[in-house]
Amino acid sequence: MKTLLTAAGLAGLTAVALGAFGAHALHETLVERGQVETWHTATLYHLVHALAALGVLLALAAGGESFPVATQRLLRAAAVCWLLGDTLFSGSLYWLALGGPRWLGPVTPLGGVGLLAGWTLVVVAGVKGGAGK
Repeated sequence: MKTLLTAAGLAGLTAVALGAFGAHALHETLVERGQVETWHTATLYHLVHALAALGVLLALAAGGESFPVATQRLLRAAAVCWLLGDTLFSGSLYWLALGGPRWLGPVTPLGGVGLLAGWTLVVVAGVKGGAGK
């Protein structure tokens, strides 16, 4: 849990930092490359999923015992999927926006699958267990 919480915090921190960096220091470069929208998409998904992971982890820390064990595992797995998916999805977009190698293009959808898997796990947790033993 400590590692996931740290990872969620780092994801949020880097999302805000990269958003600001893109809006200021990299703005001209991104405009020249026509990649402003790509950078915005990367930062939006990066921050949203950092917050989603953080929210799930805080819910588990605050009242985890009110969730069935299977639900706790599903929610932890959702946070892992979001953080890994975020790294692949947003990370590849950041790199592509800055002119990274084109082979990174297929990495973006793999990250998207990770993000979708996280949300799917939340749905499964809600349907199967929810809160309350």
